[in-house]
Amino acid sequence: MAGTYERISYLVVFDETSAFKDTYGGAIGKVAVECQLLQPDVPSDSVVIFSHPIGGGAYLPLVGQLAKMGVHTIYCNPRYRGNDTALIMERAVMDLGACVRDAKERLGYKKVYLGGWSGGGSLSMFYQAEAQDPRVTHTPAGDPYDLTAAKFIPADGVMLLAAHLSRNLTLTEWMDPSIEDEGRPFERNPAWNLYAADGPKPPYSLDFLTEYRARQIARNRRITAWVKDQLADLKAQGLENLERCFTVQGTMADPRWLDPTVDPNERMPNHCMLGDPFVVNDGPVGLARFTTLRSWLSQWSYDDSQADGLKCAARIACPMLVIENGADDACTPSHAARLMAAASRCSIEHRTIAGANHYYFGQPGHVQQAAETVRDWIAAQS
Repeated sequence: MAGTYERISYLVVFDETSAFKDTYGGAIGKVAVECQLLQPDVPSDSVVIFSHPIGGGAYLPLVGQLAKMGVHTIYCNPRYRGNDTALIMERAVMDLGACVRDAKERLGYKKVYLGGWSGGGSLSMFYQAEAQDPRVTHTPAGDPYDLTAAKFIPADGVMLLAAHLSRNLTLTEWMDPSIEDEGRPFERNPAWNLYAADGPKPPYSLDFLTEYRARQIARNRRITAWVKDQLADLKAQGLENLERCFTVQGTMADPRWLDPTVDPNERMPNHCMLGDPFVVNDGPVGLARFTTLRSWLSQWSYDDSQADGLKCAARIACPMLVIENGADDACTPSHAARLMAAASRCSIEHRTIAGANHYYFGQPGHVQQAAETVRDWIAAQS
């Protein structure tokens, strides 16, 4: 039965010294993490904390549904709320860590479970990896940022809820490999341009897909090499704190969206979670459209990101719930399968919500099923 809950907004504020500011506004030397506690009218000693690198999910269907069902829930918006152009994953993890500590020490919850929704899945695993096996002392750009000194409190379990691999791996699988010169992004090789009138047509052969994926990785690595050259040049000039902003076109060209036989599930063809993939490929909301040198290495670099979901999953050992949405057009079945294979030290429960889209928009029955699964899994951990 659905109950009532109170939505309480609050801030978690902490000091941080940085050589330069990478978010707009706010006091220099202070970080304010915006949080919302959805507190049901029944007490509990456990809480689910949702977070995402750019936040913004406090009103998603699953978050509210959990609270209605008596599950105490926090949504944690990192400092980059709504803007990932200069996002550093190591800093986003620090923000999540501050929220976890506050939930334990101020709010008094004895158990904390991480609700890794979509892109929050890899953030949750990155946090848990650094809590259980701390290693990171610098960002991929070489800037000092010591997560080992933060002494993160390990979560009591991690949930991967319609979660993709991670931002660096997912971007790479969505990149348009027909762009072979970043200086001329609209001159595209028709042999690899899924949207060209004379381009390849589905269904795509295994040989085509293998070469396509290799070209996507190669493109990511070309951008990364350019980024590292730019940073090295700045540092050689004694300008180690300067940045360069740039645009990346063509980042939404995954063959899965045009060919439903690739990584098949119940999704609609010719559609992605942001709309028409042909439009999104060069539109303003595509992944990594606007970014910076440091942010590229931390978020998007195929080889350099320390928030790589598969690598982080291999470092953690805790109870894990994996919920896969059957009609998800963002996180297709291979994402869940690869993450579960990587998380070999975890005890895993896996559920599929048949017919569910990525957000459960317009699907009250599906979100109810997902929320019941989460509630029951948490109850089984006590």
